[in-house]
Amino acid sequence: MSEQLQEIADRVVAQARPGEQVEAFVSRDSETDIRVYEGAVEHFVSAQSEGIGIRIIRDGRTGFAYAGTLDPAAIAEVLAEARDNVEFGTHDEWAGLAEPDGVDVVEQELWNDALAAYGTDHKIELAKELERLTLGIDSRVRVDDSNYADVAVETAVATTTGIRRNGRENGCYVSISTLADDGDETQTGFGFSVGRSPDQFDLAKAAKEAADRATRLLGATKPASKRVTVVLDPYVTAMFLGVISSTLNGEAVSKGRSLFKDRLGDAVANPIVTLVDDPTNTLAYTATDLDGEGLAARRNVLIDRGVLQGFVHNSYSARRVGAQSTGNAVRGGFKGTPGVGCLALQLLPGTRDQAALVADVADGVLVQSVQGLHSGVNPISGDFSVGASGLVITNGQVGAPIREFTIASTLQRMLLDVVEIGGDVDWLPMRAAGVSLVIRDITLSGA
Repeated sequence: MSEQLQEIADRVVAQARPGEQVEAFVSRDSETDIRVYEGAVEHFVSAQSEGIGIRIIRDGRTGFAYAGTLDPAAIAEVLAEARDNVEFGTHDEWAGLAEPDGVDVVEQELWNDALAAYGTDHKIELAKELERLTLGIDSRVRVDDSNYADVAVETAVATTTGIRRNGRENGCYVSISTLADDGDETQTGFGFSVGRSPDQFDLAKAAKEAADRATRLLGATKPASKRVTVVLDPYVTAMFLGVISSTLNGEAVSKGRSLFKDRLGDAVANPIVTLVDDPTNTLAYTATDLDGEGLAARRNVLIDRGVLQGFVHNSYSARRVGAQSTGNAVRGGFKGTPGVGCLALQLLPGTRDQAALVADVADGVLVQSVQGLHSGVNPISGDFSVGASGLVITNGQVGAPIREFTIASTLQRMLLDVVEIGGDVDWLPMRAAGVSLVIRDITLSGA
């Protein structure tokens, strides 16, 4: 099927006129979304879509148009509309399409036939089984919803600059949201499991995490203000890395909207910190072989042993700063043009699990969840202040639950104050992997 999409893209590019750069991006995808509540299917969606986006650049002006069909007549209309839209574009000296850069595609097993053939009834049963397992862990736990989701995507891209590539990938995950009751008090929790096929799910682990997260916070109180060492839960670390990724975005850097502007080669983190964006790691839920412009996805080391090595770029942001694309064009589908961003971010892990990390903390907090992460963080100044909940750590032991407090520092200081990185890598349905992370000297503001 991907080759059929490639033929469509090739035919469009073959119609380029003199002086035009033409890009055709064609995709076909399907997704399933199931939500179960009290053993019954509460929500079910199975959807398919296909379409084409055509980008034309002429004399520094860009025109774009798309259609949610691959009908030949519609494609002809899209091509004509993209040409018309060029006339309304603003001249941009850096406008241009990606060009082949000689980087080979890393062969990965991104398509799983077992998932493609997996029956709908079995998908529903997975969500029901996850709910049953969770309810059997603790009588105080209720399930808010139990979910199964999968997606399959086939894409092809062709350009007049010489790019001609296609690929396909699929993946799935289950998730569950929980509530724990104790008298008049209710706390929430969640759990995940991801895989290239349902055979890779660990339902028992997802159920236990969801129950533990909710019950651990029962009886939580507001703590006194002080400076502490925090141990970030893997899910919180993944969210934290998502914020860090915005500061390593080449487009943001070129516009002066990153705290790391002009800091290449500087020590910006503890030497134990190595941060990579590696979509060639098939364990990552967002692993891929191609970026949104058809260049090979690749492993990029952004921070190496504490030293800032580089930023992520698509062809446009790279052109603005006189660099090369790092294969980090991101695209939401055929309806839009490429942006730039990290694809699969990960801290190189340590060797010890969370319990061992906690055992070395005399006075701290195990941060289980945060709120307001995006509104409470400034990627330009680095100011960091978010709401949180978690568990007190005293002399290496996890103790009483606490909530309604904030943790504050700066992103610059937090990276330098990393004490240890756990070995408990948690692959999540997001663009960053989770791992327990110990950071010292954080301001906790409570009562």
